[in-house]
Amino acid sequence: MSSTRIEHDAFGPVEIPADRLWGAQTQRALQVFGSKQPFPASLIRAFGQQKRACARANARLGTLAPALADAIEQAAEALADGAFDQHFPLSIWQTGSGTQTNMNANEVIANRANLMLGGELGSKSPVHPNDHVNRSQSSNDSFPTVMHLTTVLELRGRLLPALGQLHNELKAKADAWQDVLKIGRTHLMDAVPMSQGQAFGAFAQQIQHGIARLEGCMPRLCLLPQGGTAVGTGLNTPVGFDVAFCEEISQLTGVAFATNPCKFEGMGTHDALVEASGALNVLAVSLTKIANDIRLLGSGPRCGLGELIVPDDGLTSSIMPGKRNPTIAEVLVQAAMQVMGNHTTITLAGASSTFELNVAKPVLIHNLLQSIEVLTDAVSLFSHRLLSGLEVNRAQLAHNVEHSLLLATALNPVLGYDRVAQITRKAADEGLTPKEAAVRLGLISAEAYAQHVRPEAMIRPTP
Repeated sequence: MSSTRIEHDAFGPVEIPADRLWGAQTQRALQVFGSKQPFPASLIRAFGQQKRACARANARLGTLAPALADAIEQAAEALADGAFDQHFPLSIWQTGSGTQTNMNANEVIANRANLMLGGELGSKSPVHPNDHVNRSQSSNDSFPTVMHLTTVLELRGRLLPALGQLHNELKAKADAWQDVLKIGRTHLMDAVPMSQGQAFGAFAQQIQHGIARLEGCMPRLCLLPQGGTAVGTGLNTPVGFDVAFCEEISQLTGVAFATNPCKFEGMGTHDALVEASGALNVLAVSLTKIANDIRLLGSGPRCGLGELIVPDDGLTSSIMPGKRNPTIAEVLVQAAMQVMGNHTTITLAGASSTFELNVAKPVLIHNLLQSIEVLTDAVSLFSHRLLSGLEVNRAQLAHNVEHSLLLATALNPVLGYDRVAQITRKAADEGLTPKEAAVRLGLISAEAYAQHVRPEAMIRPTP
């Protein structure tokens, strides 16, 4: 049996590996663009859902024979389930509209449908990749529809649940450590007391806001441009196709998608996707702050701050036996760096929109999906391998609170700023506690000092 088969297109014969489901247009694109960096499987499988919904909508509106629509839908369902991932070889570095990957999907589905109907690979009969699988569609509206579809599904199915778990872990620590005193730090230097729970409450709030920002993008991400075809006018689509498609894709995915009332906006620009990336960028900033604070507070543990006990991950130094590093926090910070860089690329890609088409769709969605993936994986790792086992070093915290010079700040209403400054200066110069310095200066008695300087009362407004 030959290892290749011959298919024909408008430019002549094309030789294709015999066991591949793609067709002539994909093969020509493969020869031009190569296959060194293919799209992630999530986007390819989203194409399966998009083609299923299109087949259903076309059948509903009478523009596709039921038998053909059924075969297309079955083949597209297998694509959506991951059965044909290996039949999508094209690089993300292709035409800026994503035309080649859309045609890849059309050809794979057509060939699979024809085999199911008793036809042959490459016959384009009875199912034609353009005339039937791509009916009522253009790459210009199909590819951005898939961009929105896969973004929403990846956010809802992967990242948002991971962030929810992270928020729960941080909130649990905040609640458990609400009364564990520590010294706050501003400008990296000692400040006044607060609780460890308050610090982790701030972390939890950051993540809660990050979740809200992503949820806030959803109404615009769920507006789909399908039905705009070439430039947004809907040429070659039956009336109502856009609405029927959104009803079908909503049923298939369980997500309430709606047709974009202005297909020109949905195809010529990708502001909603840039907005989503912006929310991911803010989240990356938040996660960097959280990871850095935790690894700094756990630094040492004997010669650093040592206020948190970071769980052992079993890894160590190549030269220093037994050395423990905050590797999981470092993973999260590096993932955040990648997202920040991706956002720059996505911003530039979004800004490349000209007239009725954005022609940087592949690089935009590649970077957006990578941002979602790396954050999901890093956040999950951080929650399960670091936060869940994180503990406080109560002895170190108590020592720090006891020896903090700025406890004397509580005396400002009693002695005034200048006298309290004398106390802190004497304590610093002579290695005294602020209580010892205050008593030696004769500014207050030990009993009165103890009455006014109570660290546990300093972590909230004065009653």
